[in-house]
Amino acid sequence: MKKYLDIFLLIKRFTFIKIINHIKLKLSFYISLIIKKPIIWGQFESISIEPTNLCNLKCIECPTGTNSLTRSKGEIELQTAKNIIDKNKKHLSYLILYFQGEPFLNKNIFEMISYANKNNIFTYTSTNGHYLTEENCQKIIKSKLDKIIISIDGTTQETYEKYRKNGNLNTVLKGINTLINIKQQLNSPTPYIELQFLAFKHNEHQIQEIKKLGKQLGVNRTAIKTAQFYNKKNYSLITNINKYSRYKKDGKNLIIKKKIKNKCWRMWHSAVITISGDIIPCCFDKNGNYPYSNTETSEIKNIRQSNKYKNFSSIILANRKSVDICNNCNE
Repeated sequence: MKKYLDIFLLIKRFTFIKIINHIKLKLSFYISLIIKKPIIWGQFESISIEPTNLCNLKCIECPTGTNSLTRSKGEIELQTAKNIIDKNKKHLSYLILYFQGEPFLNKNIFEMISYANKNNIFTYTSTNGHYLTEENCQKIIKSKLDKIIISIDGTTQETYEKYRKNGNLNTVLKGINTLINIKQQLNSPTPYIELQFLAFKHNEHQIQEIKKLGKQLGVNRTAIKTAQFYNKKNYSLITNINKYSRYKKDGKNLIIKKKIKNKCWRMWHSAVITISGDIIPCCFDKNGNYPYSNTETSEIKNIRQSNKYKNFSSIILANRKSVDICNNCNE
């Protein structure tokens, strides 16, 4: 039960309307794959809201950390987030509160979580773990956050900071212990805690150690994930363990191992909203180069019927490789 608690918590949020919406999304998706033409039924069942695109770390393959993000910097307004929830809560099964940046730099995130929870929406976020203070851990639990992903890419400071520049492993470990202790004190089943370990060449020898550490800490799950790469100068960091690399060599270049098929369930059932309110297809569109519209000018429920959405869907169904953001995706 402990391992699958997040699935149970999500299912608890389902209503008849949300189930019917999910069925509509699935049916329209598979019909579209068959006829190679976008059939649009239902509403987005998942939305990602970007609390902020600012961060305290300088991770070497992150657009925020490397300061290569071309979008304006800042954080989303609380009222904007509440409006998004209000207008989509009928069909919204889960709300993801992160995109670029460290979400807990936005002091209003706890109210966003609490507001979504009151509207029967599953919530989760991902953090580098440096803001898991006692006060914030109290707020996390009291806001009833369903799931939190905490990134730890090394079991020693030397290994950890090779990717997580400016990061402090002891601070993160202390924060995890604080969250777990307060969770126990308050007798709360949430949040479901997942450790995320990005596999690189310099930390691949610590994979078993991170799994052991996860058990010692008492988290719900420890996940070993493949890392994304954009900059050729960092290709030397790619792990030698084939299972944990999303790439293969093509001459001097690297390409995704997984065949890029002309389909994408992610864009069919979900969307991402940036700090400025731009509605974009997914988390691979880091700079928001493919906006459908903006929350100030359009209702999200109308986006799926817009020409921009239909045109983008048509390209995905016909030639997904032609879309640059899809060429680093393992969907």
